[in-house]
Amino acid sequence: MRRRSIALAVATAAALTTALTGCGALDTAMDCVKTADAIATSVSNLQQAVSNATNDVTQIEESLNAIDTELGNLEKTTGNADLAKAIDDLGKGVDSVRAAVKNGDTTPDIKPVTDAAGEITKVCTPG
Repeated sequence: MRRRSIALAVATAAALTTALTGCGALDTAMDCVKTADAIATSVSNLQQAVSNATNDVTQIEESLNAIDTELGNLEKTTGNADLAKAIDDLGKGVDSVRAAVKNGDTTPDIKPVTDAAGEITKVCTPG
């Protein structure tokens, strides 16, 4: 009887640990999806800002700052190597656009930003 109680307690503890770990993984995945969505919105805003740069170049900087903020949020939650690489690539793309704008380019190449954002979305999308 005592052995059965111990076995049941161990099995229950293992199941609980697995469930809690699964919830943590699920929470992380949901954070990734939410942040990827926010990054996609920021990249869309960046594309619009570049289109309107002749009217207001500060919109580009605001969009880049929003992307940086979301990248910071995503970096805190990832342990995935593919996602870490996409985050790094997006950061480099943002830096490149920022440098181009600083040097007077009102129509910087944002393809590295859009490509990396697409990769983040791909990595973060379940299934």
